[in-house]
Amino acid sequence: MSNLDEFLAGERLDDVVFYLSDEYLDDDSRLRAVGTETAGGVRLILDGETGRSAFQAGTGMGAMEFAKTAMDADGEIARSLDDGACPVADDADADDHAIRFVFAFVEAQNEEVGGLYAEGDVVHAYAHCTCGESYSHKWVIGDRDD
Repeated sequence: MSNLDEFLAGERLDDVVFYLSDEYLDDDSRLRAVGTETAGGVRLILDGETGRSAFQAGTGMGAMEFAKTAMDADGEIARSLDDGACPVADDADADDHAIRFVFAFVEAQNEEVGGLYAEGDVVHAYAHCTCGESYSHKWVIGDRDD
């Protein structure tokens, strides 16, 4: 099982995922050496503290501050955490919308909180689009097998 599969199965609750698109990441970035190359960029799965530091170094933003701004807009982020659909995109300008980066973590099931959190571990994913929009998507582990 890959690190991503383990993360998406809720087996890496202390880790975070950080994805940077090729357009956003320099060709000689050292993140390429520690991450996994995808079709459009690099995905890193790191322990929480290291991942938040890498996110800040790579984007210039604090991870949790970014998450707070992104949670105001619901969008769709691919289960693979390296793609998505910007909520302000429409068919006419779809080419102007592409993921620049993603930050994700898993929150353990918490029945006392209720809602999604009572159903199981929840993936929180936050994305930033080339148009400047930031958005979020969350789901219960096991609800998305795409």
